Amino acid sequence: MLLDLFYNDKFKAVASPALFLEYEDVLGRPEHKAIHKFTDDRIHGILRDLAHRITPAEIYFRYRPGLRDPNDDLVLEAALNGRAEAIVTHNIRDFLPEASSHRLRVMTPGSIIQERFRL
Repeated sequence: MLLDLFYNDKFKAVASPALFLEYEDVLGRPEHKAIHKFTDDRIHGILRDLAHRITPAEIYFRYRPGLRDPNDDLVLEAALNGRAEAIVTHNIRDFLPEASSHRLRVMTPGSIIQERFRL
């Protein structure tokens, strides 16, 4: 549902080049390919489409180390540099309290859909 809203231009998403490469890595992992039944061609198509739709976050300052998972630092760094309003994730606890200290909300996909889109 959230991806449908994104693809229908109901909100913008930001990512830095480093974060985009992390997306590529995660989508290509065998366990994710198996769960979602993604082929390499499908993954390349998804990434190509995302690259055209995502608003690039220009990195003016690096944010490291800050969070337990260094890959989560990439998310926080892109959100802060891209002036995002929120980080949308199922992994809320790993972003708190750091994101909040920067006045950045951390929300689940369900909570943002309910709050912003009333669905």
